Amino acid sequence: MTSGDGTAPYFAVHEGYALYRGPVSDSVAHRHAAFQVAIAVEGEVSMLDAGRTRHRAAALVVPPMVWHRILAVENLLTFFVEPHCAFADRLRARHGAGITAAADLRGLREQDVRGGGAHPSGDLDPRLQAAMRTLSGQNAPRAPGSMPALAAEVGLSPQRLRALARLQLGMPLSRWRIWVRLRRAAEAMRAGQSPADAAIAGGFADQAHFTRRLREMMGLTPAAVAPLLRRSAAPGDVHGDGARDR
Repeated sequence: MTSGDGTAPYFAVHEGYALYRGPVSDSVAHRHAAFQVAIAVEGEVSMLDAGRTRHRAAALVVPPMVWHRILAVENLLTFFVEPHCAFADRLRARHGAGITAAADLRGLREQDVRGGGAHPSGDLDPRLQAAMRTLSGQNAPRAPGSMPALAAEVGLSPQRLRALARLQLGMPLSRWRIWVRLRRAAEAMRAGQSPADAAIAGGFADQAHFTRRLREMMGLTPAAVAPLLRRSAAPGDVHGDGARDR
C-alpha cells in the first residue's frame, strides 16, 4: 500500500509526539490524550465531531479527549502532540476548544515539531508535569500505584492533582496513563516485538486489552501499526518532513 504521492505509509513515535503519513480510510469515532494536527497533503481533510458536524480544511486540530472521526483521505500527514511538551503550548493557545481549522499549520513539518516535543511545557503547573513524568516512568523505575501516592510525591492532595489535570489537560491522569502504556507498547513493536508481547511490555492485561485501548484512542489496531513502526526503525526511512534518518 502506498500513499497518493507514491511513498509508503509511515508511523513513528518520538519524544513528545508521534506522526503518521499515508492514506486513511473512514475511522471509528475515537479520542486520544494528545493534540492531533491532521494535514491533507493535497486538498482537504474532513472530520465529524461528536454531534456529527462536519469540519473540513487543509489542516485541522483536535484537542485532547475530543471525540472525532476522520473521513477517508488519500494522503494525510498527522501529528499526535503530547500535552506536556512545549509545542502543545502553541496548540493550546490557538486551538484549545473543539475541532478547529488551522491555516497556520498547513505547512507544518516534523522538524517544526521535533524541538518543541523535546522541551517541557511552559504553561502547565510544574507539579502536574512531575506527576506526568512519574506516570511515564521518567522519575522512578515504577509509577506509584495509587493517586494518593502520586499526589504525595509531587506535594499535592489527590483532589488538587485531579483538579489540575482536568483544568490544564482537559482529562484525568488515568487517560494519560493509558496513553503512556500505548507509547510503551508502540516502542516495543518498533523494536520488533509481536503485538501480544508488546501488550505486556506496555502494561496491558493482554493483546485484546491493548487492541481495545489503541482503537479507542487512535482508531487503529496493533496489526495495522506494527509493520509501519518496524519500517520507521529501518535506517534510511523517510520522516514527515522528507528528511532521512541519520
